Amino acid sequence: LESTPPNQLVLISNLAESNYGMGSQTMNAPKLRLHCTDDSCNGVRFFRCVDIASEGNRLTEGQNSHFYVTYRCSNCRTTEKIYSLAARVHKNGESLGQCYKFGEYPPYGPPVPPRLIKLIGPDRDEFLKGRRCENQGLGIGAFTYYRRVVENQKDRILEQIVKVSEKIDAPQVNIDRLREAQRETQFSKALDMAKDVMPQSLLIDTHNPVLLLHRALSRGVHELTDSECLQLASSVRAVLGELSERLSAVLKDKAELTKAVSTLMHQKDN
Repeated sequence: LESTPPNQLVLISNLAESNYGMGSQTMNAPKLRLHCTDDSCNGVRFFRCVDIASEGNRLTEGQNSHFYVTYRCSNCRTTEKIYSLAARVHKNGESLGQCYKFGEYPPYGPPVPPRLIKLIGPDRDEFLKGRRCENQGLGIGAFTYYRRVVENQKDRILEQIVKVSEKIDAPQVNIDRLREAQRETQFSKALDMAKDVMPQSLLIDTHNPVLLLHRALSRGVHELTDSECLQLASSVRAVLGELSERLSAVLKDKAELTKAVSTLMHQKDN
């Protein structure tokens, strides 16, 4: 339930638990560790099962039983997660069985960082469509959506890089180059222009994130298999996420430093 995407059939060693004296087995519903989006949580919390709606809530050897299982956050007691499942035991009286996940709501996958959502702005919904494709193993779909988002928001991303460059007093020639890249209408050419003027503070493991994105997104979908598209899509998402965090951190650090200097400069001498 925590780590398997929808449309998957999984063998589970502790699927069933026996109802002693009743001659039947029911589905095991252990507590889960899931991300809770409630403002009072905003992190990983324990979720506990609060309801199992099923065909009698019994597991039968060699026969699927269908379930809607509802979990609720134990901390805020507000956020819920609902799973649609089909399960069966391999042999009556034993716990081993298999479970098929039809789907879940909210959708499967870790939450998209708020800073990344802010960076891509108007294309939030397109990005989330790509995230859902990625979660379901649909590589071509995920890669296509992510590429579209980066193409559409190229100017927005470069604008944030310009702000960082100005904050850290980068050479004016670098800032001018980034502005020129913003004005360039051809996506691949714009990224190519910006790749050599990236501030050091935005490098990811010494690598230029714009260059990494350029290399990944310059590949055509027709050149790649679905699994290759999936791998590239996951990498593009990860780089965008890290870039958004670094952009925010640099701007925040500079703002805090400016405030600190101003505070100290205005202190009266004793």
